[in-house]
Amino acid sequence: FGLSTVPVKYYVYTRANPSKGTKIVATTKSVDASNFDASKPTYFVIHGWTQSYTSGMNKDIRAAALRRFDCNVIVVDWARARSVDYATSVIAVPKVGAKVAEMIDFLNKNYKMSFETLTVAGHSLGAHVAGYAGKNVKNGKIGTIIGMDPALPLFNYDKPKKRLAETDGVYVESIQTNGGLLGFLKPIGKGAFYPNGGEEQPGCPLDVTGACSHGRSTTYYAEALELNDFSSIQCPDYKQAVADSCGAKFSTSRMGAVYNVDKVSGVFYVPVYKNYPFGVLNDA
Repeated sequence: FGLSTVPVKYYVYTRANPSKGTKIVATTKSVDASNFDASKPTYFVIHGWTQSYTSGMNKDIRAAALRRFDCNVIVVDWARARSVDYATSVIAVPKVGAKVAEMIDFLNKNYKMSFETLTVAGHSLGAHVAGYAGKNVKNGKIGTIIGMDPALPLFNYDKPKKRLAETDGVYVESIQTNGGLLGFLKPIGKGAFYPNGGEEQPGCPLDVTGACSHGRSTTYYAEALELNDFSSIQCPDYKQAVADSCGAKFSTSRMGAVYNVDKVSGVFYVPVYKNYPFGVLNDA
């Protein structure tokens, strides 16, 4: 596939236009006509398979980010995610990531958008798109990448060059909620967070396909952005996180927190409730 067969669209949201996005392309004329302000932190949000820029996760994350921060939220829409065949969407992931990288480099070069205050957050297949964006940017290194339950099917843990990996950004965090089924169980991020042990989520009854638990990662991240209420317990390794055998001593790290980039490393068990607010606030 050439890049032209992998259409990617970008919609800018700010506090001046929190609910109606302005579509931009990589020209100064287009970006100048939007409310994009490079002096503020920027969030790119990337959906997964079958989803679009209007999907619930985008609305939730966008709203949470704008309520808490005066920032730019750029929601990515990649049409190839809507292929009926999952494998076809997987094939498009590297190219979509390369395109997102081009847009990031464009905004950095023309508007001096900071890499340091840039966050690229992706769900499922979108987490791997975020990884490829990180691998492909040329002008700097993405400050933070958030992988919300990075997709497992057709990806290989032992091939980090072909999936989201902890080296793709200065700080890479994974929120792993359906490990072993739709998402990875082994740790993906430099900070790997395992809500309820990372396999299935409370309040997701009879979740045979894993879709409910898989989707919870986006709900948790939106809540973390706004409320910063997910305390965590550090674990020696991911198997103990899955088994919830890491003791009861809370760490200073909170899942999804904006300041994790400076100091978070390792594996964390995250207790959660079955209803909103899901976070368990228990300060170390």
